[in-house]
Amino acid sequence: MIVPVLLVAGALGAGKTTLLNHLLAYPDGRRIAAVVNDFGAVDIDAQLLGSVTEEVISLKNGCICCSLQGDLLRTLSSVIKRDPAPDAIAIETSGISDPAEIIRNLMDPVIFKVAPLETVVTLVDPQRLRDDPSVADDVLWRSQLRAADFVLLTKSDLLDRAALDEARALVGRVKPASSIFEIARGVVAPDLLFSRDIRAPRTAPRQLPVMSEPFATITWTSKAPLSLDRFQQVIGKLAPRTLRIKGILLFTEHPAQPILFQSVATRGTLAPSPVPPADGLTAQLVLIGREGELDADQIDALLRGVIID
Repeated sequence: MIVPVLLVAGALGAGKTTLLNHLLAYPDGRRIAAVVNDFGAVDIDAQLLGSVTEEVISLKNGCICCSLQGDLLRTLSSVIKRDPAPDAIAIETSGISDPAEIIRNLMDPVIFKVAPLETVVTLVDPQRLRDDPSVADDVLWRSQLRAADFVLLTKSDLLDRAALDEARALVGRVKPASSIFEIARGVVAPDLLFSRDIRAPRTAPRQLPVMSEPFATITWTSKAPLSLDRFQQVIGKLAPRTLRIKGILLFTEHPAQPILFQSVATRGTLAPSPVPPADGLTAQLVLIGREGELDADQIDALLRGVIID
């Protein structure tokens, strides 16, 4: 079983625990295990999250980007072996952690094979940027941004438009505007954090609070022969228009090996899939983007270019 990993980064007080609390309270049908890195000897964040779920593991009195590297990998290995295993693992870093180092640790071949890093989100408190714009020049803060697939501006309900636009401008020095989102009270659309299971329907979730930004989903399937080379060219055009793409495909270049494709923002991977597309298909793709920015006809036309006549 493959268990995807979500990495939640950000400075102290940015809202990481609030986001994780909401994710655990409204898991969208997923069993989520949370790994929390409290730098101090008292694991306050883990205690807060433990009030929502029992699936919380604390790594305390150290930083998982340095002194607790081994503890993190051992913890992930242990979590994966649980019965039942979680559907996903969310890791909350300490505010002083550099995600780049943690990402390198998560690329350990043994761990990545069963618990691949799927999404990295960095949270930013816009009010802190307004109070102290020099934060934007901090080396660690910029590293946290660079490591992210998506940047979430938190506490947006407490600030006026001008403050949010100022924060967007400062973050925009490091990240493209398409990767920046505004959230309130930790509410984030699950599709921004985790890919949908291509083959199985979701369990009906509990009623979710209203999301701060609407998302659209497009599904594309085919039974025609497909070209891997053309697919890679098409994805290069689709990636800037989408937030996430996931799919299982069969290409004529590798007829006996189904391929799992995943992309988050502009970061994409191709890997062998343990299962083929369902129902005799050669392609099952799910594309997620901002509402109003996905044109189904244009996407269909582009993907039809992958078909070998």
